[in-house]
Amino acid sequence: MREQVGAVGMKRLASRTTARRWGLRALLAVGVVALCVATWPFTLAHLQATAVLKLVSQEPVPWIVGEAVAEPISTEDVQFDTAVGTVKGRLYLPVNRPNAPAMVVLHGVHYLGIDEPRLESFAAALASCGLRVLTPELPDIKDYHVGQASIRVIGESTKWFAQKTGSPVGVMGLSFSGGLALLAATDPAYQPDFKFVFAVGSQDAMEHVAQYYLTGREQRPDGSVELLTPHEYGALVLEYEHLDDFVPPADMDAVRKVLREHLYENKTAEEAAMALLTPSQAAEARQLMDSNSPATRAMLAKANAKHIAEMAGLSPEGMLKTLTTPVYLLHGQADNIIPAAETLWMASELPSQTLKAVLISPVLSHLDIDSAKPGAWDEWRLVHFFALVMHAAENK
Repeated sequence: MREQVGAVGMKRLASRTTARRWGLRALLAVGVVALCVATWPFTLAHLQATAVLKLVSQEPVPWIVGEAVAEPISTEDVQFDTAVGTVKGRLYLPVNRPNAPAMVVLHGVHYLGIDEPRLESFAAALASCGLRVLTPELPDIKDYHVGQASIRVIGESTKWFAQKTGSPVGVMGLSFSGGLALLAATDPAYQPDFKFVFAVGSQDAMEHVAQYYLTGREQRPDGSVELLTPHEYGALVLEYEHLDDFVPPADMDAVRKVLREHLYENKTAEEAAMALLTPSQAAEARQLMDSNSPATRAMLAKANAKHIAEMAGLSPEGMLKTLTTPVYLLHGQADNIIPAAETLWMASELPSQTLKAVLISPVLSHLDIDSAKPGAWDEWRLVHFFALVMHAAENK
């Protein structure tokens, strides 16, 4: 009898143990499912970031990544009326997500503006990840002029897109446009329309950047010095913008045509424009295109001193301490047009609750994926950074 009772007890105990095991397994399964559901948006953001970076760098997108983010898209050229006049732009729209979150992407200093192939590829990649994207044309920036007018165009474009989509929108600014976007976000008239600002390779202080073109050095916030040979492009943009500081009025139109084609990297058109110059005009043009010439450096230094107040109005420096709009800062370590020290200065000035992420990446130069083979860790950090931005864009 005792043996029978013991056997029954053992069976009951085994049954209870089995039930507990299945209960634990069920709880574990539910936990795993809950974890997957909870983390899927961020996992998706990493897949989207990977896809965008692969597409922009013209590399094949892994199959599993492509399956997760391949939204069909449409494009539409638009014009919209604002307080600063009619703004031309282009919309990139995910076909199956008419109410998708939205982002404004601002082109850098480039004559093709919104038609620049890298910008088009990037905007299309974002749309294929499920974002509505607006690329507004910034006429002054397109014509190599960094000025106050562009700040208002950025603000008005952001306001228009926020009204069209029904909520604040993320704003991504490339090169000098990123710094101007930060200034637009500090304006009470536009601040409510900004969900966040994502500045890529942007300036904190225009005066610092202009000085860097002369010296090839800039001090970082920690007191160390960044040393990098400046690209000729930077000095040429300053010369082109303030050409009256460098050549006589009678020579400006003819010399400007040569500099314009040089900036456009159109060698044939540059040579044709140069052939039309007088000997003295040709000498002026050649001197301006030699940014290492002592005479050119002296003229640049004089012009920089003349435009200090103007440059201050185009600089986020001094305006960031009270900014409440979330900010993401990305800069290429090898950037020799706007040195990475500029992003470090911005990061040092922003409130901790406003600065969401900052990365100085060896994977990037100015706005391009660097040609050097990046390490796996550096690639992952860049993907993770972009995932943070994608996640912020997706969140309503």
